[in-house]
Amino acid sequence: MKYDENVFRRLKRMEGQIRGVMKMMEEDKDCKEVVAQLSAVRSAADKAMAYIVAVNLEQCIMDEQEKGNDTGKLVQEAVELLVKSR
Repeated sequence: MKYDENVFRRLKRMEGQIRGVMKMMEEDKDCKEVVAQLSAVRSAADKAMAYIVAVNLEQCIMDEQEKGNDTGKLVQEAVELLVKSR
């Protein structure tokens, strides 16, 4: 799979959020603030994973349809991958 710029932007944003969380911890910020920011990072990671799976699934479905193959198994595998990531 070729990863597009959208994925890299998402990951760079998460990287910045992680750096921000580390700075908050160094500054002894309140745990509620730190946990809130970590929750935002987790949410961003979930969205990045969903995006990657969706884009990959779309490409795989098109490839399989061109070959005349059934795509049901691909969808099932994608759903299982997302469930495992949680």
